[in-house]
Amino acid sequence: MTETQKTWKLLIINPGSTSTKVSLFENEKARFEHSLFHDAPVLLQYPHVNDQIPFRYQVILDMLKEEGVDPASIDVFVGRGGSACTQPGGVTAIDQKLYDDTEAAVGGSEHPAKLGVMLAWKFAQKYGKAAYTLNPTNVDEYGDLARLTGIKGVYRVSHSHVLNQKAVAEAHAEKLGKAYEDCNFIVAHIDGGITVSAHDHGRMVDGNMGADGEGAFTPTRIGTVPVLALLDWLEGHTLHEARLLCARSGGFVSLFGTSDSDAIHALVEQGDRKASLVWNTMIYQICKMIGEMSAVLCGRVDGILLTGGLMRFSDVAEGIRRRCGWIAPIAVYPGELEQEALALSTLKVLRGEKAALKYTGVPVWQGFGDIDL
Repeated sequence: MTETQKTWKLLIINPGSTSTKVSLFENEKARFEHSLFHDAPVLLQYPHVNDQIPFRYQVILDMLKEEGVDPASIDVFVGRGGSACTQPGGVTAIDQKLYDDTEAAVGGSEHPAKLGVMLAWKFAQKYGKAAYTLNPTNVDEYGDLARLTGIKGVYRVSHSHVLNQKAVAEAHAEKLGKAYEDCNFIVAHIDGGITVSAHDHGRMVDGNMGADGEGAFTPTRIGTVPVLALLDWLEGHTLHEARLLCARSGGFVSLFGTSDSDAIHALVEQGDRKASLVWNTMIYQICKMIGEMSAVLCGRVDGILLTGGLMRFSDVAEGIRRRCGWIAPIAVYPGELEQEALALSTLKVLRGEKAALKYTGVPVWQGFGDIDL
């Protein structure tokens, strides 16, 4: 039997800021998919993102037991990734170096997506199998104009929902009868975290650093806050508290004590004034981000693509259409295409149709050359 004829069993592990999603694929077919919601107060019991590994590992084992699947029967473990040094896009083999850099967050972002690489490697080591990741949150395709800030030595880097954004962009381009590399898109991933990025002919050239406190506030993140106001706030709080607000305890958690979007939206539907103000402000801020990315693309936009878990609420798309529909046609992809992208891209590697990248531990971007910035 050749590698192209073999039935491969792939376990897809996708940790998010409010959930753990696990799928088992047999070649192109998903045998099952489960998504377990974790309210922010539950995850905040763990002082560091890395401390969630035993909890999430047990969640996966329980799912497999429910489905009657022996982990030893799985051929390949595939995890969503992030937090290591910036990487080029594509499928990357997980090894000890990538695990170590992910655990240490050498890339500077503590996004829960990192746990996908760590969990996949943990399973792979236990059962003697291979592990891969695809388009982690730290894929870097930015241009120099997207990097510089007004503080010498402080730069913007790519921390985004690259996996889902690129998968949705490629799927939409196919619907248009075009290649992703021939299109310009603005893609907004709207869920526990929110990132909006400009995709210029197959490259994600700019976007907000969602897990770093930039952009719209979200169910778990503070979004952009005026610097002086934040400094005033810090006079009565710690840097640790501020870091938690950026990615885990900000947004809805700070304003309501929960990251449960269904609960907040239910209040909106009941006419609650506070919930309505917060919810509509979030949509308003997303629209501002889309406007920014349209300027990055010089107004040449083939489509605005809305994806992520919060697109299950129709008023999110309606609010964005009202403010941004004049920029380009808007298409909605509720949920995400991440599980399929992780499985199908890895399958191509297993079948020898494409090569996996090796993690180098060297950042994609090495500075502005001989310019002292």
